[in-house]
Parts: sequence; structure tokens; C-alpha cells
Amino acid sequence: MALEGKGMFIWKVPRVEGGNPKAVAAVAKGAGLTHVLLKIANGPHIYHGTWNDLTDYTTPLVNELRAQGIKVWGWHYVYGDDPVGEANVAIRRINQYNLDGYAIDAEAEYKKDGRKAAAKIFMSRLRSALPALDIALSSYRFPRWHPQLPWSEFLSGCTYNMPQVYWMKANNPAEQLTRCVQEFQAISPSRPIIPTGAAYSEMGWQPTSNEVLSFLKAAKSLHLPAVNFWEWYDARSGSMPNVWETIRDFSWDGTADASDVCEQFMTAMNTHDPNRMLEFYATTAVHITGLRAVQGLLNIRSWYNTFFQRLLPNALFTLTSFSGSGHSRHLTWTATSSAGKVQNGRDTLGFYGDGKIHYHYSYFTVTS
Repeated sequence: MALEGKGMFIWKVPRVEGGNPKAVAAVAKGAGLTHVLLKIANGPHIYHGTWNDLTDYTTPLVNELRAQGIKVWGWHYVYGDDPVGEANVAIRRINQYNLDGYAIDAEAEYKKDGRKAAAKIFMSRLRSALPALDIALSSYRFPRWHPQLPWSEFLSGCTYNMPQVYWMKANNPAEQLTRCVQEFQAISPSRPIIPTGAAYSEMGWQPTSNEVLSFLKAAKSLHLPAVNFWEWYDARSGSMPNVWETIRDFSWDGTADASDVCEQFMTAMNTHDPNRMLEFYATTAVHITGLRAVQGLLNIRSWYNTFFQRLLPNALFTLTSFSGSGHSRHLTWTATSSAGKVQNGRDTLGFYGDGKIHYHYSYFTVTS
């Protein structure tokens, strides 16, 4: 399902709501959170919910959040020294909890020389094992300031981009978020943006409730599908007056009707005409499957030629569900064809202001 609404990162489980998973889930529900991101690994090692403690704090919290209908994402700080080990522990933890999504926290360590190769190895291993999972990159807010980070290598395998828009030592979150979106839309590949705002204190600085409200309003005005905040403990500690309350009380209406695009897209699929499909795409659009990624209209047309003529000739496509708002749409579908059938079709579409698809991730398997 497409990620929409308000989310919160949790770093150390025992210190949030006294370590009571039922209380955490109840507070999350009361705040209207649609998703919570829990740390599940650090480098190649399992992270059980806090440092230097093998107690399993994660499992009961995952269960309680799910009982409240809240999506559970995992997040993972990666270093790049052992990309295979880091990918393997991520796969293990994601499968253990059947997580709704996974966020890669790649920062300073991934600006070192040679890290492009590490990022490619990491993403290849991750995607080969989890081709349908929603994956996001959580890193710096302004890519122009950090050209050493292997943005393309990470984002090519991601569904979303979750930049850390922390306006530390400043008071202009809306301006910083706008700049962040503009910079990421200008690079390739571009992904639907779900920014993480500041709800923490550090080195004597902390955001005000008015700044948090400005960030939320800016995200809505930019038609972003969702937002996150870092981090639960600080936001709930009472040290930042009205910050949690501002997040809690902000109404995020993420239920905009997606049927116009999704139904039109599926209607076009049933024409079996690659040129008809190209009408939905921007000239620099990227299309990703579990096997490969292509960019540009010529390459996307070639993919649809193969799809309609060889993989699923004369298929009948049926839209089974859709969701999304703003720049993101998610749809599921089935198909029947003389060459086989699809029961698990799943696509994520990323749009920008021109109304065209700039990012398209597809997952499906054809069975006889």
C-alpha cells in the first residue's frame, strides 16, 4: 500500500512511553500516525530496540502497532564496510516481521571513496531478495551539498526518498523543504519524496511548534504523500513545548481519490498499445522491475512491446485496488492471458507537477 499520512521514527524502544508497547501503540493511534519506523539493524548486526541489550523489545511493539492498524517500517543505519552482511541482516529482519517497508539510513560513512560499489552490492542483494518491498533512502536534505554520496546507486532501487529535512540552527522549515524537493526532482533517478522533519533537541537547539506546523503545511502544499519526524522520545519528553501536540493535532487528509489516474492507467493497459501507455510518462521517466531499470520513452516503449506481445499477449488486466494522493499512487492488479496469468501485480507511480509519471516501479509474476 502507498505510504500516506504522518509517521514517527523510534530509536530506543525502552525509553518511549516507559517501554510499554501497548502505550506506544495507543499514543500513536491517538496522534493519527499512519506509520512508525523502528530501528531493526545497525551495520551488519541485529538491533533489538536499544544498544547493548539482547532483550527483544521489537516484537511486542510490532504486534501492538499492527493491532492498532498502524504500518510498521524498519530503519537501518548502514556503513558500507560490509554491504553483503548489511543486506543480509536487513533481509532477515524484514522477513521476520513482514515489515510494510524499510528505510536505509546512509550518511557520512557512505561519502567515503569506493562507496558507490558498496551501494550497488547492497541494493542488488536487497532487491533480489525483496523485489516487491517498499524501500526508502533516508539521508541528507540537499544532495548538492553531498555529491559524494552514491545517490543514484541507492535511489535506483528505492520506492521513496525520505530526506532528513532538519532545519537545525534555523527557523525556515518551509523554505528548506521546498529547496529539498526541488533539488531531488532535478536529479536522476527521482523518487516520490516523504520528508522527515525535526522533532528533536540537540546542542541547545530545538524546533518550535510553529516551525513544525510550517513544515507540515509546506509538505501538504507540495502535495507530498506523507511526512515523518525524528524522533519520538524527544517529541514526547515535554522539553519542546507543544511540538508533539502540533504533530498530533495536524489533520492529514491522505484520502484523495486516486481512481482518475489508476483507472485510466488500467484502461490503457487493456488497449495493449505501447504508444498509449507512453502518454502517461515524462520524457525522462524511469521504470523499474525486479530484473532491471530503464529510463526514457524509447526504452519504456520497448519494455511495453515485450510486455504486451511476449509476456502477456492479448491479456485482460483487472484493477483490484488503488490508493494514493499527491505525487504517489499505488495499484494492484491481475491479468489473464494465453501465455499465463498474474495474481500479484503491484505498481507504484510517482508524479510531479506536470501530471506525468516520473517514476514507476512494477512487480508481478507470470504463472501458467
